Parts: sequence; structure tokens; C-alpha cells
Amino acid sequence: MADLKQLAEQLVNLTVKEVKELADILKDEYGIEPAAAAVAVAGPAAGGDGAAAAEEKTSFDVILKEAGGQKLAVVKLVKDLAGLGLKEAKDLVDAAPKELKAGVSKDEAEALKKQLEEAGAVVEVK
Repeated sequence: MADLKQLAEQLVNLTVKEVKELADILKDEYGIEPAAAAVAVAGPAAGGDGAAAAEEKTSFDVILKEAGGQKLAVVKLVKDLAGLGLKEAKDLVDAAPKELKAGVSKDEAEALKKQLEEAGAVVEVK
């Protein structure tokens, strides 16, 4: 049981880049699609009762509204923040408004928003 708790703690503390690498390993070596697993895990938790919805919001989505005047800087930053390849990051920026990250803490959402706005992007946190 202690080993499982330690593993859970390690998973919770992964960076975005490490999560991306883990997802790639799970997909390539074991044939597990991480997105499907995330939906299965998030599904029951999201279906709580109305009282839970009335509590303070703890999960936020970061939405890239537009790239602004410094598109190249924004693409590079999105690449690093989301752990994407250059083409995927450019496609995401070109498709704005687009969700950059979902289900992050308020602090992480605000930090992402600040970094993106400093690069010239227009960002919304929901």
C-alpha cells in the first residue's frame, strides 16, 4: 500500500512535459490511449451532486483567445507549456480561440495566463 501511495504522489507531481512523455510511453509500448483513461477517471468525479458545484471552483481551463502581435513568441511558449511539438503548437495558436490546458489549479492557470500575456497573447481563464 505504501508503494501505491508513493506512486500516486509521483504521478501527481509530474510536470506537463513528463506527463506527455508518460502518455507517449503508455501509447507506444502498451497500446493504452491516455486520453481515454483520463475521461474514464474524470467522468465519475465530474458527476457529483449540486452541492459540490456550489463550492469554490478548484479546476480551471486556460483558453488562448488570440496570439496577438508576437505570434512566434506565443507559439514557442505554447510549445513549452503544453509539451507539444512545434507544428502542433502552431496549429493550436492558429486555431485560437482554443483551450490550451484544462483542469489546472488556480495558481497554475494564473501563472500560465501571465506568461502568455507577457508574450503578447490574449488569454482567458474559465
